[in-house]
Amino acid sequence: MRSTLIAARLFDGECFHHDVPLTIEDGHILAFDTVAGVKETRHTGTIAPGFIDVQVNGGGGMLFNAHPSVHGIEVIGRAHARFGTTGFLPTLITDDIDVMTKAADAVAKALAKGSPGVLGVHFEGPHLSVPKKGVHPAAAIREISEAELAIFCRQDLGIKVVTLAPENVSPQKIQTLVAAGVKVCLGHSNADYATVQAALNAGATGFTHLFNAMSPLGSREPGMVGAALESEQAWCGLIVDGHHVHPAAARIALRAKPQGKVMLVTDAMPPVGMADEVSFELFGTQVLRVGDRLNAVTGELAGCVLDMASAVNNTVNMLGLPLGEALRMAALYPAQFLGIDAHVGRIALGHKADMVVLDEQLRVQATYLAGNALAGKAVAGCTL
Repeated sequence: MRSTLIAARLFDGECFHHDVPLTIEDGHILAFDTVAGVKETRHTGTIAPGFIDVQVNGGGGMLFNAHPSVHGIEVIGRAHARFGTTGFLPTLITDDIDVMTKAADAVAKALAKGSPGVLGVHFEGPHLSVPKKGVHPAAAIREISEAELAIFCRQDLGIKVVTLAPENVSPQKIQTLVAAGVKVCLGHSNADYATVQAALNAGATGFTHLFNAMSPLGSREPGMVGAALESEQAWCGLIVDGHHVHPAAARIALRAKPQGKVMLVTDAMPPVGMADEVSFELFGTQVLRVGDRLNAVTGELAGCVLDMASAVNNTVNMLGLPLGEALRMAALYPAQFLGIDAHVGRIALGHKADMVVLDEQLRVQATYLAGNALAGKAVAGCTL
């Protein structure tokens, strides 16, 4: 089936173009041209590659830990699709082995079913550092065992990301995970610089929410932050919500890292896509929403009420980056981290037609997943 979109402005992942026709066939980009006999839909905004979020704990009122099911995953995915996310990793924070198994089974079923946007799974824990646990439950933090390894090594989970603290997981275990196709990220860690370097040498390739819940950069001990900023190969996830990272610190990180190695993440929680007054329970602790900030009643930041469109907006207006670079941080760079940039992250011939349409205020007008409109409204009168 063919359809044609005409973009007032199009960002292909590298450059901006104007008045571009885009023909889609069977969910992929067929041509940058019109095709006779195909209905055209015109958008007045900017069409850009769909956003890819590697850290999504919840949305639409659901927390993945509390709803480790295909239904839970799909509710979360629909909530984030409203804000331009066309690919995501449902993220399970530290929990017991039974919940981990249910979450893995749910992801496998969602992938087999073709649930929109699901790319795999992110296990954020349970092999973390108690001193840097944040809101992760201390009682569930533990050493890695054969039971967890068996889950991480499953081959039916799509893209697998595991966040761990390298002081609690040996380089040999990291090598085992990498050999099983796991992308190892470092985070929730109090490790010193040498320990982080050993983990990177063992195959770790990322850092989870840079600056947050990790040993800081010091003059005599660079810590995890220093190792992350120094590494030319490793990717860093960055939460640009104005709460987790000061804008100046974010700008310093962007100057220190090679271009393409910092990607936007949301660390999103259930209130994304819900009314302002939504609060929720996390492991028996009440998490309260005040505006765009989430705090546990014990005081810690507890994830985000952040969507990818807002992260892009904040990157432009809070950090001062050009729109093109902000869009790459939301699409191309996470695709490169996940190893799927040959198919998504750009608008190019043969690529999957995962796209977002943004207005001048960078609000989402429409989201397209494999060429299918999921949200928004087009100018031609076609309700999407």
